[in-house]
Order: sequence, then structure tokens, then C-alpha cells
Amino acid sequence: MKKEPKFKLAKAFNTALFPINIYSKKLKPGDKIPDGAKIGIPNDPTNGGRSLLLLAANNLIKVKDPKDITTTVQDITDNPHKFEIVELEAAAIPRSLDDLTCAAINTTYALNAGLNPAKDPIVKETADSLYVNIVAVQEKDLNDPRLKLFREAYQSKENGDFIKTKFPGSVYLGWKE
Repeated sequence: MKKEPKFKLAKAFNTALFPINIYSKKLKPGDKIPDGAKIGIPNDPTNGGRSLLLLAANNLIKVKDPKDITTTVQDITDNPHKFEIVELEAAAIPRSLDDLTCAAINTTYALNAGLNPAKDPIVKETADSLYVNIVAVQEKDLNDPRLKLFREAYQSKENGDFIKTKFPGSVYLGWKE
């Protein structure tokens, strides 16, 4: 049996955040999600938890720990609006919007479904989300001068402007300009 190599990974820098937002065919941006709403969330642990934390951050439900990225539906401690949380495969959620009041949809799937993450969400994930994408490297390489060059290039004004132009209002920069 081959021994797996061990790597001590470390965060090098933030890249971008592709938000997960709540969309609806029945509600418009600014509308309140009604009591008893059927809310779709991805059934995978990462995005399901992320969706629940988004609902909690907007005071729609309460969870045990609003910073716990492993949150599941079992961690809902208060559901005052009696929402029905429906767990579905993330890729299927946009096609299920007709059967739901609203749903949490990743930016990639939203764009592929013709939704506009800048204009269409009824609830938006904010730029301070825990789910910003990062570049990770082996801890021993954190001071590598090539990494510094890569970070400077990635977090440059030019790249930031490209991201904002290519994905206007749909993707957040994960760094301070």
C-alpha cells in the first residue's frame, strides 16, 4: 500500500466570492418570503450549510452556530416562519423553482439558468461571506517570491476591473482594493 504524502496547507490569499443567493419565480426582489414557504437548498454539506447560514444571517431562521460551516437542517434551532426546507441536488434546483417558493442557487448554476445574480435574488449573500475562494499552498511555500508575484497579479486593479466587468454585480472581489 502506497503511503499518502502529507501536506501542511495554508491560506495564501483570497480570490473571489461567487455568492449563493435566494431566487424565486413567485417573488420579486424586495418581497418578504411568506410563512410556510417551501425553500430549496443544495443537498451537499458545503452548500446546504452555506444556504442555511444565509437564511440565518437574514434573520429568517436561527441555527446553533451562525459561523459553523458544517451546519445542517438538524442545526436549525428556530424556524418562526415554518419554512419547509427541501434539500435537492444543486444542479437541479434552478429547474425546480416552479415547485418551490424560492431556493438557494450557486452563482454558476444561476448564470447557466439565465438568472442574473446582480438583479434577480430576493436574498443576497454578502461580500463578507465565509465562503470566499482562496489560493492555498504548502505552508513552507508561503514566503516564496513567486507566490507574492502571483498574489499581486491576481489582486491587481486590472484583474479586479476584469472580474467586475465580466461578472457585473455577480461576483465579489475577495480582497480590499
